Amino acid sequence: MDKNFEGFEFDVIVVGGGHAGCEASLAAARLGARVLLTSLNLENIATMPCNPAIGGPAKSNLVREIDALGGEMGLAADATYLQMKMLNRSKGPAVRALRAQSDKKEYIKYMRKTLEQQENLFLKQCTIVDLITKDNKILGVIDELGFKYKANTVILTTGTSLSGKIFIGLQSFPAGRLGEMPALGLSSVLQREGITVKKLKTGTPARVDSRTIDYSRVTIQPGDTELNFFSFQPDRPIREQISCYLTRTTKNTHEIILKNLDRSPLYGGLIQGIGPRYCPSIEDKVVRFADKDSHHIFIEPEGKDTYETYIQGFSTSLPVDVQLQMLRSLPGLENVWIIKPAYAVEYDYVPAVQLLHSLMTKQIEGLFCAGQINGTSGYEEAAAQGLIAGINAVRFVENKNMITLSRSNSYTGTLIDDLVTKDIEEPYRMLTSRSEYRLLLRQDNADARLTPLGYRIGLVKKDQWTRFKDKQRIIKKEIERLNKTRVSPNENINNILADYNEEIKMNYSLSDLIKRPCLNYEAVSRIDETAQNLNFSREIREQVDVKIKYAGYIKRQNDQVNQADRLEKIKIPADIDYQGIKQLSKESRDRLSKIRPVTLAQASRIGGVNPADISILMVILESKRKQLARLLN
Repeated sequence: MDKNFEGFEFDVIVVGGGHAGCEASLAAARLGARVLLTSLNLENIATMPCNPAIGGPAKSNLVREIDALGGEMGLAADATYLQMKMLNRSKGPAVRALRAQSDKKEYIKYMRKTLEQQENLFLKQCTIVDLITKDNKILGVIDELGFKYKANTVILTTGTSLSGKIFIGLQSFPAGRLGEMPALGLSSVLQREGITVKKLKTGTPARVDSRTIDYSRVTIQPGDTELNFFSFQPDRPIREQISCYLTRTTKNTHEIILKNLDRSPLYGGLIQGIGPRYCPSIEDKVVRFADKDSHHIFIEPEGKDTYETYIQGFSTSLPVDVQLQMLRSLPGLENVWIIKPAYAVEYDYVPAVQLLHSLMTKQIEGLFCAGQINGTSGYEEAAAQGLIAGINAVRFVENKNMITLSRSNSYTGTLIDDLVTKDIEEPYRMLTSRSEYRLLLRQDNADARLTPLGYRIGLVKKDQWTRFKDKQRIIKKEIERLNKTRVSPNENINNILADYNEEIKMNYSLSDLIKRPCLNYEAVSRIDETAQNLNFSREIREQVDVKIKYAGYIKRQNDQVNQADRLEKIKIPADIDYQGIKQLSKESRDRLSKIRPVTLAQASRIGGVNPADISILMVILESKRKQLARLLN
């Protein structure tokens, strides 16, 4: 054994202790690997440097998928929520979204304890400054003190720390987050290894003292009375909920911002990185949406044992004196005190077109990237990538085929496919509109979609698998019963149906009644004594309702998936010379050569590759297949 590595040998090393790093290290350790998780500051494991919340549109789907695969984020969010709220409740199931306002400190404490109690997992506070490679393979890492750690795989989950630089007004200083050191050195190491590194920008609002807010002048936003949870596991904790509040910007707010734009590092040209389109700073909102007189601002607690309060929607990089003027122009915040100022942070990232769908880099075998280093924003996007990277790192070590989630079975698959096939030049945020199969990829059925895979991989335990199978069996049996059970019109039934502006004049199956716009499983149960006696859980009733009511739409999307799968099955040889295919457009040749898609379906999703080029590729691949078949015969 090399004495340089004695006592420091691991199967997987995870660099960074954010949400991606936590999921990656837990997944790898639970699969039996010896794992080292390094962090710049172990006190801030799984911290929420921006909004202390989990979930929301599309993001709740990711959290449920993490849980279905055997990850931890859903359990952590359920254990530490301050408030639970189902968004878009009045809309269809494809866009309903669970959101938890989290207790920031409790979340960190929960995740730190989970990591420390995990067998095979070791924590280390240090800064990784170099990679050890040979023949384009990872061998380990080196920390700032010169210690070497050997590993067959390394996962980089550096968040916004990679060469991070904070901006407050025209002042700037190195930091990944306010009060934390940046990770310096790794960017140049990655470039040395042939990996392109670029810059992005993000930001966060000020934190204020809740005792200086006049809550009589803002609108209360309570949590739900009927609770939903992220994890599919039973016995989630019932906690006392804390309300959030709503205020709005005023004409005075906008005037203060416009008058001080010359003091903004963003508008002054000091920040080169592109910021998130779907979470812009307040000055960006005021400039871009000049026709709007006001913008919603949410007041959200950071924890039950702190007065620190988050001002959602008020991200800015303007100077502190301007921030105070802006905040005090908001109704209810006229006398507010700033605990921590808002700031912008510019950081290095690795454009993910340099990764395979497994999240391993194309340049270095065994080196994976997950989270904001790949150009994403959001805790949920990071955690989902971390889970997949952790699974695949272990499978790489064990010489097994690495898993690839598809666009048709998960939002996680859609997220990763978008990252590795498209040139992302701004922080990527998961949206329901990014999925062409969003009716199939609902938050309520994430377990049905991914638990079997989680069980096969080894992350879903036997008791969870047994509960899942029982749930699916009950749902299937109940749908069959509703399809077979018919009711005849009578006065009693029509009196009940009249409550929903419905009536029947002939025999109908109960499932046909559920399909009516004004009815659902709950309503039909009032005329179905068997359903009343069965007394199913809300989750089962919801699944039965959705599967019956949207059966036609679901079938149509499944047909689309089957059609797309034909292109997914057409593999592209790894050594294909795109530049030699002169029938393709110049842009397509360049894009295909850079990204090197594995299947024709992936090629079709690359920006700049048009349908005509896909047709040409299909003809060429079919021709090569026939030539090979003739040679083999």
